[in-house]
Amino acid sequence: MKNEIKFADTVVLMDVAYVDRVAGDLSRHFSEVLGRKLPKADLPVLLECLSLDGGIPLGENTIQVLFVYDCESRKMNTFQPSDLEKELNNIAFKSQLGEFILNSFNPLDMATREELFMEALRVVTDAGEVKRVIIVPAEEEYGEKIPAILNKVDGKERMTVFGMNPPVVDVPYQWEMFGFAVLQSLGIKADEL
Repeated sequence: MKNEIKFADTVVLMDVAYVDRVAGDLSRHFSEVLGRKLPKADLPVLLECLSLDGGIPLGENTIQVLFVYDCESRKMNTFQPSDLEKELNNIAFKSQLGEFILNSFNPLDMATREELFMEALRVVTDAGEVKRVIIVPAEEEYGEKIPAILNKVDGKERMTVFGMNPPVVDVPYQWEMFGFAVLQSLGIKADEL
């Protein structure tokens, strides 16, 4: 069966439950460290930081963002905007990196969040038009499965996986620290640390 979905040349695939959990933990921790209440994290800033760290140059790029969420993570606690159904589905915004197109997917009763995420990763990495893939998986839940899929991928300019724990073995992609992008989205400046 041929894939009928058309993707941008850059796709960001995010596990929303993981993203919100890590951002919440970092927000609580750094609120104590800095001695002030932090605002909700700015989701567009997070997406720009992930894109920059994933090698996207400034310019007229099209970056497609796929949010995978379940019923428990339908609304993010740490981010603004936060509602996956009402605010973050079938919309777009422009920045100095180009246009970000946002789509949200909930497996409902058809699959688990992990199954949908892994299938989305396979479809995106198989798509010939996708040149760059940026992935934010739930590393403690199923992150060890990501290298098995990415080991089989050919023809991509760049594959970047974000997490909080660096891989302990050689991997076929670039790994980046997710926490740095989260701190930026929370408005924390380097000189505050």
